[in-house]
Amino acid sequence: MSTEATTLAERATVSLAPVLDLQAAEPLRAELMALRGRPLDLDASQVTRMGGLCLQVLMSARKIWSEDGVCLTVDQPSLAFSEQLAAFGEPELQFEPEGELS
Repeated sequence: MSTEATTLAERATVSLAPVLDLQAAEPLRAELMALRGRPLDLDASQVTRMGGLCLQVLMSARKIWSEDGVCLTVDQPSLAFSEQLAAFGEPELQFEPEGELS
């Protein structure tokens, strides 16, 4: 998919669950993989707790979207999301391909 062909309508948004624990990891992985190939916005505004396994799912998604050359963004991160991301060493979760039109 070329960058020029990407339209706002093709963008997908996933609202992350408030609790991203062990039980949330597989459903999150499945939901993200169903959207592979589409620009993706992750709404992190409701996250109150994030465990390591869900962080791994998000980091894996970032790698896949990067390899596919498709935009992945984290929107409206809650304070808890940001703090827990910092506790994990602040891994980069967003990816913007060069030349991507916002």
